[in-house]
Amino acid sequence: MSSEFIGRGWAFPLRTDATGRIGLVDGTQELEEAIRLILGTAPGERPMRPDFGCGIHDLVFSAPDATTAGRIAHEVRTSLLRWEPRIEILGVDVSYEAMDQGALLIDIRYQPARSNDPRNLVFPFYVIPEEAGADAGDSEATDPLARSSQP
Repeated sequence: MSSEFIGRGWAFPLRTDATGRIGLVDGTQELEEAIRLILGTAPGERPMRPDFGCGIHDLVFSAPDATTAGRIAHEVRTSLLRWEPRIEILGVDVSYEAMDQGALLIDIRYQPARSNDPRNLVFPFYVIPEEAGADAGDSEATDPLARSSQP
C-alpha cells in the first residue's frame, strides 16, 4: 500500500519533533493515532463537529457483562466505519482481562484499506466498577452508617 493513501498528519497528542517543528506521523502510526483519537473522543466534545467520536463513553457506568461488551463493540465498529475510511475493520472483541484495574480491553483487528496487511490495536477502556457486594435492597451493604451497633 502506498503511503500517499494513508497520508501524513499531526502527531497526537500534539508534540514537537527534534527541530522544534510540529511533529508529524505517517503510515501505521498515523492510522493508530487516528483510531485512538476517534475512540477517545465522546460525541459532543468537539463544538464544531459534534457528531465526531465514539459512543463508548456513555457506557462507563454500565455493568461489565456480555450486553455491555456487545454495545462497546458495536459503538467502536460504527464510529470507525464512519470516521476512518482508510481502514477495513476485521473484528472488534472486548476482553475483561484487566477488570481488576478498572479497564476493559478493546481489541480491534484491522487492515489498511487496499492492502493485505492485517494489524491489531488494543484500546484500554476504563470503567467505574460497581461496589462488590452492594445489593439495591440491602441498606447495610450500601450505607456503612446504617449498620447497627448491637453486639
